[in-house]
Amino acid sequence: MRGLVIERIYREEYGRAVAVLTRVFGDIDIAEEAVQEAFAAAVQRWPHDGLPPSPAGWIITTARNRAVDRLRRESKRTERHIAAMSLDAAAPTETEAEANAEEGPVQDDRLRMIFTCCHPSLAPNVQVALTLRLLGGLTTAEIAHAFVVSEATMAQRLVRAKGKIRAARIPYRVPFEADLPDRVGGVLRTLYLIFNEGYTASAGDRLVRDDLCAEAIRLARLLAQLMPDEPEVLGLLGLMLLIDSRRAARTTADGELVVLAEQDRRLWDRKLIEEGHRIVRACLRRDRPGPYQLQAAINAVHADAPAAEETDWRQILALYDQLLRFTPTPVVALHRAVALAEVEGPAAALAVVEAPDVAGPMARQHLLHAVRADLLRRSGRPAEAADAYRAALDRADNAAERTFLEGRLADLHPSIG
Repeated sequence: MRGLVIERIYREEYGRAVAVLTRVFGDIDIAEEAVQEAFAAAVQRWPHDGLPPSPAGWIITTARNRAVDRLRRESKRTERHIAAMSLDAAAPTETEAEANAEEGPVQDDRLRMIFTCCHPSLAPNVQVALTLRLLGGLTTAEIAHAFVVSEATMAQRLVRAKGKIRAARIPYRVPFEADLPDRVGGVLRTLYLIFNEGYTASAGDRLVRDDLCAEAIRLARLLAQLMPDEPEVLGLLGLMLLIDSRRAARTTADGELVVLAEQDRRLWDRKLIEEGHRIVRACLRRDRPGPYQLQAAINAVHADAPAAEETDWRQILALYDQLLRFTPTPVVALHRAVALAEVEGPAAALAVVEAPDVAGPMARQHLLHAVRADLLRRSGRPAEAADAYRAALDRADNAAERTFLEGRLADLHPSIG
């Protein structure tokens, strides 16, 4: 049990600790290594000594002391040694470290970190990977899986990205107000991907990682406070809240996946739905539509339906038509096909899913094959559906999703004969 507690604290506090230490030392590598050492010390000490009153404060204080020790050991020049000694003298108490970890919204260290990771000089995929590593606490292996590359390749990307931040002297701060509009796109994309990784983990035994969902929403709220007149920031926040409102209904007590159509809607969080609806209405009044606002509107329509069979699929399809004009990607086309199946039937949706511009780019993603399998099943083609479910299973690494797909495949056996 103690190991599970430490793992939870790691997931919840890793990003904050790295962000605080980066501000203190001005070096991401020093911060990250010190925090990792602090958690290694926690694994050794906490089971014997018990949890400290403030685990976050303990980690930050220990990490800072470890970083000071490292600077002292590695220092070759007098000024570096003096800098280490001055930091040592100014090292905070655990109470002070805890206070540092609870800063005000706009000055939040994690918000500074995400703008640093999402600097325009870094490639978009690197921005996301670096943020997932430094703020989300995901391992290099987990991030590599999400990007469908080898662990070694992802490790090289992360090392190069941190080196570029250091060499280019990319500042660790929230940009000036005039620079925000040009920087916000990468930040929104990154926050959304962090939320998605939390809501449907790419690998592991759990379908949902609550810590990543909560952190993405928390950072989106901070960004909305920083940029209250940017409708896409509000749209992303509304989208996250409306999706997150369904979290309690997404799995059974045993952790098995429950699809949207079969969820007990009484378990949906009405407060989150109401807040999401208010944000969607505010965005509509501004009449400056964008991809996140449209996705929020789609989820608002889902939230309006008291039962799955009462869903206004025509309105959802119309919203997907607009979204596809803003974001003409295979992923959007695949999700639109799900709505199309409800309006025009599975055959029309299959034509979209099997089109080369959708099937080709998404061939390695289990979602494509899972959607195609369901459409084939509904079309009365069980043998082909079974093959598609097997293809989805070959590509799915999350245990809950695999269990769901295995159940769907098993249900087809009587039909296959």
